[in-house]
Amino acid sequence: MAKTLALIHTATSVVSVFTKISKEIMPDVKIFNIIDESLLNNTIAAGKLTSATMWRLASYIKLAEEAGANAVMVTCSSLGPVVKAVQPFINIPVMRVDQAMADKAVLMGSIIGVIATLSTTLDPTSELIKSRAILKGKNIKLLPILCNGAFNAFASGDMEAHDRIVTDKIIMLMRKVDIIVLAQASMSRVVNKLTKKDKTVHILSSPRLAMEWAKNIISELP
Repeated sequence: MAKTLALIHTATSVVSVFTKISKEIMPDVKIFNIIDESLLNNTIAAGKLTSATMWRLASYIKLAEEAGANAVMVTCSSLGPVVKAVQPFINIPVMRVDQAMADKAVLMGSIIGVIATLSTTLDPTSELIKSRAILKGKNIKLLPILCNGAFNAFASGDMEAHDRIVTDKIIMLMRKVDIIVLAQASMSRVVNKLTKKDKTVHILSSPRLAMEWAKNIISELP
């Protein structure tokens, strides 16, 4: 019987990204999407994850399980900390979108740049990378960078301004690090616009790495 993966999103714009990748790498896995933009909007407004938002996300994860999902992926890095908290109460694997990326960054570099357009994403992803490095017994140095103005441009539909701001920060950070991590799935579009000359270090984005990890997790399920 075909397995089912539930994707929980906080932005409609990333649905097509994950759908495209899933069709490429695991066409036999059924996908259904849960979208609630207020999860991220409320987190931004509060400047942090609130207990109310955490409870609502936990409810969506439980509902995904009840709807027949064999695994769940939370595609918003700002909500990543909820995954660890809720997993003991869920009977199927729950994955955060940035974990596979964090593991690869720790494997590939010692000085790791982290770029985000939201502080509510920058901090959780940075903390995740630190924790994965400790788990693997590796000493790393993090250089976190916030792309001020980029998220507002993205939210207003000005993708040109968003991409320009993010690109400028990437190019600046490349001179200082071994590898760069893009903390948000929505930033992955920028990588494809960089020339080979611009890419002096590896740049990791989460969507494909996350879905490859999900594929592996699902393939091991009974």
